This record gives sequence, structure tokens and C-alpha cells, in this order.
Amino acid sequence: MKNLLASMMAAVFLALVGCAGPLGGMDTQRSTGQAIDDVTIGTKLKAALAADPDLSALKINVDTTQGAVRLKGEVKSLALRRKAEDLARKIEGVKSVDNQLIVTG
Repeated sequence: MKNLLASMMAAVFLALVGCAGPLGGMDTQRSTGQAIDDVTIGTKLKAALAADPDLSALKINVDTTQGAVRLKGEVKSLALRRKAEDLARKIEGVKSVDNQLIVTG
């Protein structure tokens, strides 16, 4: 399980770093360092979500821009919505969290 998680994190990191250039679709106002910081935040948060037995990293989309995290997707309860937001706030470098998770249960 740890190898799968590490592989998933590496794949996400490489995919997002590859988009860090001006033609990669990311905001050209950000430096490469900021883009890497955002990828690191997103990767750490996705790993934390994947490690949590109550939350699904596959159902929660994480978007990070200049330290601002946006969570989108579905969770089964208001408590899980709060839990996902709390996990995001604990990640080093996170400046704000826009929790757009929808409670479906």
C-alpha cells in the first residue's frame, strides 16, 4: 500500500511539474518555485486524504494556486467535509482553503 501511495504521489508530482511552464496552462504570474510549492502542497494533501480511511482521495479534487487550496468533490457527511478541510489547513504552506465539497449522505 505504501509503494502504491508513493508511486501515486510521484506520478502526480511529475505530471504537475511538467505543467509548470508558461505553455502548460498554469498561471504565468507564478514563479516556477511557487508552482513547485503548489504541487508539493497538493501532493501532500492528496496523500493525507488517501491515508485517511474515511475520506476518498479519488472523490476529492485538490487545486492549489499560490498556497490557496480549493477542495471539490463529494463526501458522505458534514463531519467528513470538515475533516478534509482540517487536513488541508494542516499542510505546510497552505494560506487558505476554499471548501466546495458537497455532502451526499
